[in-house]
Amino acid sequence: MSLTKIAVLSNVNMNFVIRLLKKEYEVYESEGYGNELGVLMNPQSSYHGFGPQVTFLLMDLMEVVEHQLVVADGATVAIDRWFTMLESCLKPEGIYYVSDAYLWGPEIPVLSDPGRKQALEAVWQKRLQDLCSHHTNVYILPYRHMVEQMGEENAFSLKTWYLGKILHTNEAQKRLSALICEKVEVQGRTAKKVLLLDLDNTLWGGLAGEADHTPIVLSEDHSGLAYKNLQRVILQMQKQGVILGIVSKNNEEDAMEILRSHPHQVLRPECFAVYRINWQPKHENIVDIAQELNLGLDSFVFWDDNPTERELVSSMLPQVTVPDFPDKPEELAPAMAKIYRKFFEKAAVTKEDLDKTKQYADNARRNQLQARVENFEEYLKQLAIVVTKEDPAANIVRLVQLVNKTNQFNLTTKRFDQAQMQEVLEDQHRKVFLYRVEDCFGDNGIVAAGIVECKEKRGDAGKEAVKEAFIEELVMSCRVMGKNIEYAIVEDMENALQAEGCQLVKACFLPTAKNKPVETLYEKLGYTVIEKRRDGSKIYEIDLAKRPERVYYVTMR
Repeated sequence: MSLTKIAVLSNVNMNFVIRLLKKEYEVYESEGYGNELGVLMNPQSSYHGFGPQVTFLLMDLMEVVEHQLVVADGATVAIDRWFTMLESCLKPEGIYYVSDAYLWGPEIPVLSDPGRKQALEAVWQKRLQDLCSHHTNVYILPYRHMVEQMGEENAFSLKTWYLGKILHTNEAQKRLSALICEKVEVQGRTAKKVLLLDLDNTLWGGLAGEADHTPIVLSEDHSGLAYKNLQRVILQMQKQGVILGIVSKNNEEDAMEILRSHPHQVLRPECFAVYRINWQPKHENIVDIAQELNLGLDSFVFWDDNPTERELVSSMLPQVTVPDFPDKPEELAPAMAKIYRKFFEKAAVTKEDLDKTKQYADNARRNQLQARVENFEEYLKQLAIVVTKEDPAANIVRLVQLVNKTNQFNLTTKRFDQAQMQEVLEDQHRKVFLYRVEDCFGDNGIVAAGIVECKEKRGDAGKEAVKEAFIEELVMSCRVMGKNIEYAIVEDMENALQAEGCQLVKACFLPTAKNKPVETLYEKLGYTVIEKRRDGSKIYEIDLAKRPERVYYVTMR
């Protein structure tokens, strides 16, 4: 998804930020500053003529409250008014970032009650969080964190403020520009899924199994604290949907003893969805893990202190991302935070993201069941699979994520940004289907979607028009592939179409480098090829009155 057109709106002078951004994007030339709501509200404004894909609202809270610093008085009213007006301007097809609050001004140091500053910032923050919870296309721009990192003396300048209402120093404006670029990149990319970690001198200092001679470095002091803080960063990444795995050359028993029992170990065994602790070449272990998780190698980031191991993985598996490793322990946690922002960060974290580790652990238990039962049919029966329809509009973030991230079970690999998906949902000629899959081991989350275009086809002379549908997109997460769930889902979509009077359904398969597993799906479902195209794509159709019986063991809800 390519995002090239952005807008930066503010109540202070952002001309220098805009000039910096123009090196990377087409940027809206704002009509001065302080009229950010006016250009949003006026449909005839140059802002709407420009048509930005992403809009950033960088707001100075002191200007919003007009230096009224009593929460109960005009400050809260001013903040409420600003958010009410902004909400009336939001368009479903747009993406918006609104800066969080940092209150700064010359009178702040003489406030007798410093708590008022925090209270006013909290009013803004609460309104901003409410706005994001009600609008899935609105996100928080972490402006406050940037100021805290720089410090007020380095972030703000009264000299440039008096000269031209330029609130920030040159360095702060450069950082704002970099922050905006980072968020545009996040919106346009597919995030990595799995972080594979070495153990010795990576998650802790020293060597597992050598504790009798040299205890491992992991503690609340000195370098040991640096390793512990690294683990704390990784734990937060795991809680936000990053799948963790271990690829390490150790005796497994020694390594697992540290993971289970060391008093300062933050990442316990249950934090990892998969591990290979052995003496095999690491690139072979990574290929094995990719097969177990049913993920492409381009979904992985590998982090190891050993430059030889990094070089081997890079050369043998160029699809795997292999970042550099810092030279000093104190650089570990910041380096991992950069890795998260560069490769894993998402504009929004869904419930499915939060449950990733459990979902992949449940998959391992499914594989164990499959190994125990006598045949595939019995395995499917014991899984007790339940598929539930979900509301696409209420889950648009997950819907967009699913369509854009799925590669293997993706019949056409069409991509939709949130604005485009909103248009699809509002199109009266299209139907969107979204499904959750559960079984006896747990909830896989929302993992399948279909987009269907419905239209009337004029019949021959003297005959009535025939309603027909075209499946323009069908996707399903690789986590649930191989269980005939797709048979139940397609049949449910067909039943819904038939209930609305549709008699004929057409579909398309467009081959890519990754969707070979579904190349013959429509044939298996009983569809007939009616056209083969030069690009390798095939057009299918099926008469719903003549559908074959399909075998699956799924309960639909």
